[in-house]
Amino acid sequence: MTSAVLGIIGGSGIYDLPGLEDVRDEAIKSPWGEPSAPLRRGTLAGLPIVFLPRHGKGHVLSPSDINYRANIDALKRAGVTDLVALSACGSFKEELPPGTFVLVDQFVDRTYKRETSFFGRGCVAHVSMAHPVSPLLRVRLEAAARAEGIAVSDGGTYVCMEGPQFSSLAESLAYKAQGFSVIGMTNMPEAKLAREAEICYASVAMVTDFDCWHPGHDAVTVQDIIRVLNSNADKAKALVARLARDFPREHEPCPVGSDRALDNALITAPEARDPALLRKLDAVAGRILGK
Repeated sequence: MTSAVLGIIGGSGIYDLPGLEDVRDEAIKSPWGEPSAPLRRGTLAGLPIVFLPRHGKGHVLSPSDINYRANIDALKRAGVTDLVALSACGSFKEELPPGTFVLVDQFVDRTYKRETSFFGRGCVAHVSMAHPVSPLLRVRLEAAARAEGIAVSDGGTYVCMEGPQFSSLAESLAYKAQGFSVIGMTNMPEAKLAREAEICYASVAMVTDFDCWHPGHDAVTVQDIIRVLNSNADKAKALVARLARDFPREHEPCPVGSDRALDNALITAPEARDPALLRKLDAVAGRILGK
C-alpha cells in the first residue's frame, strides 16, 4: 500500500494553510520551470499535507502566467497522491449563490495560451479525461463540507476561460445556455496535468458571484469578489482541516484510474522516444517509463 499524501492548491484568497504542524518550506526544482511558490509541507491531524498557493504569495501570477506543469511536477516529486484544488468561480445557476462550494465533476476547456501536456514531440501520450475528477476524493470532500455546515453542491461542469478579463455578457449568456454550472480561470490545464502525473484530483469551486448574466449585478468587480473571497477562504480552511482528520492514511486506488492513467497511454515506440524529454518525465511518468 502507498501512504496517502494530500496536496492542496490554494486559489484566490488562499495563500497559506493555518493549522499545519511541523511546517517547513521546500523549494523543489522542476525541469519544467519555476513553480508558483515553494511547497509548504506539514501535517494536519497526523496526515502529511503539501500546500501550494497557485498564484504565488501576494497573488503575483495571473491565470495565464501560472506554470501549471511545474506546479504539478513539483507536487508529484513531493509525493502527493491526492490533490484538492481550491478555486474561486462565478455561478451560472440561481441555486448556486455566492458562498456555495461546488464539487465539479466535469470540465470544459476554453483556454488557449497554456502548455497543456507533459508529453509531445519525442514521447506522445493520450490519457483519458472522460471522468476527470476522482470520485472517492469528491465523496470525502462532500462529507467534510457537510460535517462543517458548508453549503455544498455535488457535481457540475466547470468551464475554464483564459482570462484574465471577466466574461463578456454574450459569453456569459452562452455558457449559461449550454448548461454549465460555474466558470473559472485556473482548473485547466491543471486537471489534465494531474491526470498525466497519475495524481487523483478534485476541485472545490467556491462561488464568489453570479457572473454578468445575472440581472442582480451588471458586471463583476474585484471589490465585489474580495468580500466573498474572505468568507470562502475561512470555510475552505475548515473544510481542509475536517478532510485531513477523516482522510484514509493509505492511498485508495481510484475507480476511474487516475493513479494508473499512463498504463495504456504512451503511443511512441520505445526506440523512437526522445531521451531529453524522458529525463524531464522522470517524476511524472517514471512508474511507466521504468518498465
